[in-house]
Amino acid sequence: MAITSANRLELLQIAESVAREKMIDADLVLQAMEESYAKAAKSKYGAELDIRAYIDRKSGELEMTRVRVVIAEEEAENMYTELTIEEAKAYKENPAAGDLIIDQLPPMDFGRIGAQSAKQVILQKVREAERARQYDEFKDREGEIINGLVKRVEYGNVIVDVGRGEAVCRRDQLVNREMFRNGDRIRAYIKEVRSEQRGPQIFLSRTAPEFMAELFKMEVPEIYDGIIQIKAVARDPGSRAKIGVISFDNAIDPVGACVGMRGSRVQAVVNELGGEKIDIIPWNEDAPTFLVNALQPAEVTKVVLDEDAERIEVVVPDEQLSLAIGRRGQNVRLASQLTGLDIDIMTEAEESERRQKEFEIRSKLFMDTMNVDEVVAQLLVSEGFTNLEEVAYVEIDELLVIEGFDQDTAEELQARARESLEEINAKAIAEARELGVDQSLIDFEGLSPQMLVALGKDDVKTLEDFATCADWELAGGYTTLNGERIKDEGVLESYDVDLAEAQNLIMRARVQIGWVTEEQIAQDAADAEAEAATDADTAEEAGA
Repeated sequence: MAITSANRLELLQIAESVAREKMIDADLVLQAMEESYAKAAKSKYGAELDIRAYIDRKSGELEMTRVRVVIAEEEAENMYTELTIEEAKAYKENPAAGDLIIDQLPPMDFGRIGAQSAKQVILQKVREAERARQYDEFKDREGEIINGLVKRVEYGNVIVDVGRGEAVCRRDQLVNREMFRNGDRIRAYIKEVRSEQRGPQIFLSRTAPEFMAELFKMEVPEIYDGIIQIKAVARDPGSRAKIGVISFDNAIDPVGACVGMRGSRVQAVVNELGGEKIDIIPWNEDAPTFLVNALQPAEVTKVVLDEDAERIEVVVPDEQLSLAIGRRGQNVRLASQLTGLDIDIMTEAEESERRQKEFEIRSKLFMDTMNVDEVVAQLLVSEGFTNLEEVAYVEIDELLVIEGFDQDTAEELQARARESLEEINAKAIAEARELGVDQSLIDFEGLSPQMLVALGKDDVKTLEDFATCADWELAGGYTTLNGERIKDEGVLESYDVDLAEAQNLIMRARVQIGWVTEEQIAQDAADAEAEAATDADTAEEAGA
């Protein structure tokens, strides 16, 4: 395998041909050849030597050299790749440490084994270059839709020829009942591109919500132009989907634009997704309004939103319950995914029964604690009074507006309510002391006797104990674990203490103990506000 003058140019032609076939840079092929020749030469002269090959990019001339490094030590550690300064003087005048001594090697015949080894190196390097080129091409295409041909099907996974590489659409990323055969055309969403040992891995999906959003972008010019925006997508692949859209042009109806003339636009998406039914819903910033739209075709009579818990309670007519829930809970599940809220659905009858129970419980509370008859108790509940504190400390005029209540009756009711509260609070203080609650905590302003009992039961018995609490330990909160929101019960949550109030109580306790000062708290708040303003400005500039 000696390189003669007759085949030097042929070497360059071969490199060019391989580069075109594999769609990589020709110089990469020549570098692979150089490395292969160097490896083959080492197999003849010795693997310990530093042998390098260089192919002239114009003439195809192959130059083989042996390289040694000049070192400052008196004796070379590696006689094959190093020379001392004294030894180097035989090859170069005034050698210095770090100089390279390069010896030209004569033309050689690599032999069959050397040629085979060179071929393997070339193939390996070309494969690596091809993989790098594929990864560079597809890494920036995540989030796009791609068309390809089914190459083969392995254990339900579809291998797709995407032109300059292969992609895989796993079985769980295919819509139910879809069957593909070799040679079928397939359209899918590029979900992920990973660089792995065996080459770039391109993962496709036909079940991702983003796939539907991209299909609508292709079918609806207003979405592509940014006039209409897709705000949320929820899918039960192959069965049903909901998509929330908003228009930034008041003259354009977002739902109508997505449906198209006689449903042509939405039908094109439905056909691509194998008949998946699609509900197009107008987006609204108001969560309850958006949910009412999302639960269509069911009618909603009442919505109660709990923003802290990210839950929403929906009341529907009795005959609409099955429609609102949908087959196997599909309608409410998709609406929940679309809005990002947990949804509780109840009928008007169930809601009426619950309200009746609450009415009875509150009426009994007033009857037992204030020693009033059922009629008076029910009148108080009907007017919106829910606890003793409201009756005891409300402006007396609010009691006088109740039909049948005069000045004496109102004053008597307030007196009874206050007396009952004092009795209840005294019992609670006594119980707190029995639990070991310290006087410093009892005297701390902002905690009711009932709160002190709850804290004592949770082993928070001194002002120092209270000051070490976190706000969520008092007010409660939510922790996300494995994608699921888990409720953290707060010690004072049942007393309507929110996070802001809990934080305020804790900081006041720390100030009272002397752990921090009012000035430090004010400075921390100012720093946090300034940082938030800076982050907002940065985000605005990035958006611009």
